[in-house]
Amino acid sequence: MRIAIAGATGAVGAHVVDVARRRGHDVVALSRSQGVDLLDASAVARALVGAEAVIDVSSIATTSGAASTAFFETSTANLLGGGAAAGVAHHVALSIVNADRAPSGYYAGKVRQERLVSEGPVPWSILRATQFHEFAGQIYDRGRIGPLHAVPIMRTQTVAAAEVAERLVELAESDARGRARDLAGPREERLIDLVRSYASAEGLRGPIVSVPLPGEMGAAMRSGALLPGPEAELSTQTFDEWLRAR
Repeated sequence: MRIAIAGATGAVGAHVVDVARRRGHDVVALSRSQGVDLLDASAVARALVGAEAVIDVSSIATTSGAASTAFFETSTANLLGGGAAAGVAHHVALSIVNADRAPSGYYAGKVRQERLVSEGPVPWSILRATQFHEFAGQIYDRGRIGPLHAVPIMRTQTVAAAEVAERLVELAESDARGRARDLAGPREERLIDLVRSYASAEGLRGPIVSVPLPGEMGAAMRSGALLPGPEAELSTQTFDEWLRAR
């Protein structure tokens, strides 16, 4: 099968490429480094010619709801429009568990993406997953305030990006099913504990402190509203196992 992967060089996209190739698929990598800007409709349409399925794991580094929404509106419209013209039979999108419970900041764009896909012209599947294990390192880097590292108070259940990639390719190989079963890590953790474990494993020093984020997103992070429900599929690799395997 010829599978186009949007966001092919990202944290999960690289794993999706590896999994798809290992399973014998012909991969078309859609990323700027491969000469395809997802915001360029013509470039996307050309890249999708001959593709049978699309897996969209694209992302944007922003906490702005407006920027996130603008990116996902344009990139998703281009992928769906180009896919319909090329005869793509299945559009698979990666989203975030319970994104609609805190539709602000980056999550606002993901909620908009889900709506466009579900109302679009191509048969679709959406997989919602929890944050990746790599989230701890990202938070450590983003939270630097002088000598301190501030970590939002958050209940989380991080998942291995490689396991998310396996599930996405499995979905692309099957018929479109709409909302797929959520995928989450094997157990609930405190984000502060994950960040401290990450820093220790990397030999990084300096105080790491918990801070409550304001607003709707901060409340959702603290309350556990972003945790998976009992019907979610649980992955196998814990954060500690992932950390040791790096």
